[in-house]
Amino acid sequence: MPRRRPGRAAEAAVAVLLLLLGGTACGSRLPESDFEHGDTRTPPSTGTPIRVGIITSATSPVGGDTFTGPRDGAEAYFDRVNARGGIAGRRVEVRLCDDGGSGVGNNECVHKLIDGADGDAVVALVATTALDYAGASRVSHARVPDIGGQPIGAAYDTWPHLYGIYGSLAPRAGTPGWGGKLYGGTEVYRYFKREQGARTAAVVSYNQAASAAYARLVEQGLKAEGYKVVPEQVDFALPNFRAAAADLKQQGADLVFDALDTHGNAQLCAAMDQVGAHVVAKVTNVQNWTSTVPGDYKNSPRCRNALWATGSSRDFDEVSQPAVREFRDATKGLKTHSQWQLEGWAAAMWFTDAAKACAKTGVTRACVDGFMNRSENYTADGLLVPVTFERLAEPPTTRRTCLSVARWQDGKGWVSQGDMNSTCFEVPQLPYSP
Repeated sequence: MPRRRPGRAAEAAVAVLLLLLGGTACGSRLPESDFEHGDTRTPPSTGTPIRVGIITSATSPVGGDTFTGPRDGAEAYFDRVNARGGIAGRRVEVRLCDDGGSGVGNNECVHKLIDGADGDAVVALVATTALDYAGASRVSHARVPDIGGQPIGAAYDTWPHLYGIYGSLAPRAGTPGWGGKLYGGTEVYRYFKREQGARTAAVVSYNQAASAAYARLVEQGLKAEGYKVVPEQVDFALPNFRAAAADLKQQGADLVFDALDTHGNAQLCAAMDQVGAHVVAKVTNVQNWTSTVPGDYKNSPRCRNALWATGSSRDFDEVSQPAVREFRDATKGLKTHSQWQLEGWAAAMWFTDAAKACAKTGVTRACVDGFMNRSENYTADGLLVPVTFERLAEPPTTRRTCLSVARWQDGKGWVSQGDMNSTCFEVPQLPYSP
């Protein structure tokens, strides 16, 4: 049975850290006493819309479009549901809240959506994508199911009633992971070793805390898989990407991983083309798995066509798959497409499946939460590697994990490399601090 990748949270979190480049959003958490009201109110279900909330850091220190993909995908799915008659004849009413990327703003969004006014509180949150999920504990204490959120930070491995898009194995009893440690697998490195014959990997980072920390995590995984690791660090203020590219070429790197922002990635790729550094793969993460590659890497055609992405959801360009084709048809009005949009679509589908299962007895928070808590090997009609939630007392030492892999090719877009449900490896689980 294919198993979930438990370490995807680290990748999502670091993508944001690298965009922030060491900055932190302002804001603070409310006192725990504010969360202990035990509010489990559910909006009336008879003759009313089914209200869901989507919290997104749409305006934030890292830029306007960074976090909006899951929101756009979820909205598109709910539009489709409503166009087809809603859920048991009831329309889904989507309530959006932009938290501005701050903890204060996030708490305000949480209060607005889960407490509501005049009986218009939401039954669930869907596709949350928050830079600082300061209100997570309040959501949990109110027993509001938060479905299919992006794990930016450790909230989805900390609190009950929060169900991240990639699942969780952690106890989720108020402490991140196991004793403050999360665990991730080495399946990405195993894939390129076994399937592409790679043996030497360069890891390029800035001399900046978040970048360097993630680089060390990548290096740890690569070494566990037996790679020769070539660390390359550049100055954040005055990066010499050409020197890094020349060195990784000289040392015969087969792969390049990075702990860089989007702009740095583009500069690195351009430098690799300039010095003739040809690699099997320049590996990027799910947040950069977008249709904007031609513009982002316009000055580096060779490196651009060596871009590979890995994740836990089916390639949004794999339109031969009916579920992907339905997503693309429904989002054809969007200027760009991304893997995060597809995952937001899957999150909305997950809520819809839960609400349909609850329709006869009442679409309440408790019923939807019960459906989510029982979720085992959920796939969103084949869009996700099977997702499960378990509360393991001890962290796993090894895990069978599966991954989705795609490669960029000019004229074709992202081309899937095998089926994600059969690209699976039994790999060690390594600890890291969130």
